[in-house]
Amino acid sequence: MGEKKDEGKKEEKKEKKDEGKKEDTNDEEKKEEKQDEEKHDEEGNEVVDYSNVEEVFGADRGTFVLHEDITQFAGMEEIGATVVAVYMRCLYDLLREANMCSMVGFIDPAQVSANAGSLTDRSRIVASRLQKTDGEQIFMMPYNPGRHWVLLIVRAKRETVYFLDPLPGNHVVDEEDKNIVNSTPKQPSSVECGYYVMRFMRDIIMDPSLEFEKKFAKVKDQAPYPQAAIDEVWKEWAEFVCLHMD
Repeated sequence: MGEKKDEGKKEEKKEKKDEGKKEDTNDEEKKEEKQDEEKHDEEGNEVVDYSNVEEVFGADRGTFVLHEDITQFAGMEEIGATVVAVYMRCLYDLLREANMCSMVGFIDPAQVSANAGSLTDRSRIVASRLQKTDGEQIFMMPYNPGRHWVLLIVRAKRETVYFLDPLPGNHVVDEEDKNIVNSTPKQPSSVECGYYVMRFMRDIIMDPSLEFEKKFAKVKDQAPYPQAAIDEVWKEWAEFVCLHMD
């Protein structure tokens, strides 16, 4: 009788131990499944990875185009610094094809706009970039002070800064003897500023003489861009992103 009782206890302990192992295994499998799902969700939100942009902006940083960036751009909604930076990467290829990289430089909008950090840090980034100027080279810097895009063009050698603002009647105060171009095409509503800034940059680099002052000074009526001009930017951006998708 004693032996049977001991054997029963042993079998009961073994069953409990096996059940405990199964529960631990199930918990571990659930944990791994959850981690896989989170990883999939995180990776699935990244459409394009631009991690090597040093040749464009003078410094490398991780840049990801997300689904929300594409949705905003496709719907002509307000766009963020990543969308603008990607188009600058596209324009860099055009500059390289035209052997104009020594004539035009870019400053990363994600690192210098108002929400990118302290004024000291942002100023240091701009100063570092401008120190690499080559003669008459100009630098284009899209800037967002808060839900609005403007384009700053810096001629470092001449110590001159131009402000191109697509919003009608929105003039930048000239407090530091800076030249301002106020006769650029004006956006028809409140959400096109980012698209206009991208078009400004395209128009500028398409003229090998880089005499944008004369070009925009001729636009006396400040008429909006035709939709075809914005569509051209949209198409180039979309084709560039599709080309670099995995």
